[in-house]
Amino acid sequence: MAMAENPLKAAFLKRFNLAGLGGLAILSLATMSPVPLLVAAGLELVYLGTVPALPSFRRSLRLGAEKERRALEQAGLDQQLEELSPNQRECYFALKDLRDKTLENYRRLPGGSALLESSSARLDGLLVSFVRLLGTLNDYRRYLNNTDRRTLEKELAELRVELGGGEGGGDDLRELKKRRVEILEKRGERFDRAAQSREIISHQLASIEDFLRLLHEQSITIRDPTVVDRQLDRLAVEVQATDDTVRETERFMAFSEEISSVRPPEGQRVRG
Repeated sequence: MAMAENPLKAAFLKRFNLAGLGGLAILSLATMSPVPLLVAAGLELVYLGTVPALPSFRRSLRLGAEKERRALEQAGLDQQLEELSPNQRECYFALKDLRDKTLENYRRLPGGSALLESSSARLDGLLVSFVRLLGTLNDYRRYLNNTDRRTLEKELAELRVELGGGEGGGDDLRELKKRRVEILEKRGERFDRAAQSREIISHQLASIEDFLRLLHEQSITIRDPTVVDRQLDRLAVEVQATDDTVRETERFMAFSEEISSVRPPEGQRVRG
């Protein structure tokens, strides 16, 4: 079922409705009479004119869409978890256990059902963000580990010296070296951006861990439920800010595609 399915379309596509229409159509053919078809048309008009507008029907659609959304989200989460290291998965499940214990403490509070309802989805969202950020952190770690910054800086320094000292060679060779300088400078900038994003993500992950532990501790002796709402809202803003930073870095990192399209083949690269 589509997550934003039209109530009229959903009602029409119900299995019992299609079966009823099909049965009356077959009866009409078997009896060579249009009466069953006329009955089907009349009943269908009444059905489609009432059922899609029923609050209970619309509520069932929303529940079905939410169930589908959660199933898709869980499938994606399971795949992301498989890509994490054993230690990272262990950390996630420890936080998930804290989340469960915290919600159970809310459940026991007088009137805690409202707090439970408002907190459950947001805590689930934090855990999803935690796994996604871990995956992004691993991507940046692999990139940084595979990039030899010292070699890059050495090549850049040598090229700058050659160009500055008039050792660039002919015009064509000097232009090629200038282009290499631009590329190496951009690679260095990308490296710095990636290192900065890695640090930001690391601190955000630690912040989520600290927050979930704090929330669990507070759930044992909580007196003011509004405090929880404010804390969840504040952390949600922090996570969104981290997401924005990561997306900005990823857009910048996409420059690598441009680099690969203009960089000369390895066999033609000039070493000076």
